[in-house]
Amino acid sequence: MSQAQIISPKPRTLAIKLIAENRSARHEYFITDEIECGIVLTGTEVKALRQGKIQLTGGFARIDNDELWLENVHISSYDHASASNHETRRRRKLLVHEREIKKLKTKTQSKGVTLVPVRAYFKGNKVKILVGLAKGKKAYDKRETIKERDVKREMSRE
Repeated sequence: MSQAQIISPKPRTLAIKLIAENRSARHEYFITDEIECGIVLTGTEVKALRQGKIQLTGGFARIDNDELWLENVHISSYDHASASNHETRRRRKLLVHEREIKKLKTKTQSKGVTLVPVRAYFKGNKVKILVGLAKGKKAYDKRETIKERDVKREMSRE
């Protein structure tokens, strides 16, 4: 076979299945930058996620010892598990490249900027968390967002 006949394989597109979305994060924060992260889970946590039992509201990410950790995210216990079920609100490690952690660390050092989980989904058979770099909105910003949403809703009705 000559080199001209070698055909590179097509890049596979992985199916994305949404598990949960943190809608309140879009209302409470200005999300400027987003990063896709893997997450370290136990077996019962993955099975609970397949049932859609996750709550992202109130969750946040923190950088500790050059590692990214997801905190205060509730994954309900798996119904059919025995006594070896997982703790529902434990700290979970997020898998991100070291250079991306360094970028996030410099960006989060400014006042009022935090990391918030925006979305949880399956990409193929892997669980991914979309983490957003967020800055808190003031009350007048929230009212403006509500007005914009209402205007869009009225336009779509017509």
